[in-house]
Amino acid sequence: MTFSAGPGPEVSGRLGYLLKHAMRRLSAVSDEALAPFGVDDRRLAVLLLVASNEPMSQQQAAERLGIDRTTMVALLDDLESKSLVARVAHPGDRRRNVITLAPDSEPILNQAFAAWNKAEQTVLDVLEPQAAEQLRESLQKIIRADEQG
Repeated sequence: MTFSAGPGPEVSGRLGYLLKHAMRRLSAVSDEALAPFGVDDRRLAVLLLVASNEPMSQQQAAERLGIDRTTMVALLDDLESKSLVARVAHPGDRRRNVITLAPDSEPILNQAFAAWNKAEQTVLDVLEPQAAEQLRESLQKIIRADEQG
């Protein structure tokens, strides 16, 4: 269904409808850009989190990304099977695993991140740069308001 053949102004002007369809567009462009690297935007977000922070457990990573623990385990299982992450025993608590980037995964991570940025920019190119930045800032305000509860 194209946007112009949508459900009418009562629905198509609603925030939920707009966010859903904007996300579908972003996901389609991102999926295509990330396919050569064997990851999608969720897996890339996990990789970026692991690469940019101190060593953390699966549970900590799930909390930071707002992903339930079961989904995080599945994502990590997949990334581990592709030799992109490794789980190692925490030095102070052997019952806990710490997620690390696997050796030699950084080039793939960097290339995938660049492709993701390009895909996101492709979606935002329909907006003026100031409008794109305002969209980001507005969405961040909505998210922060939810977090502050």
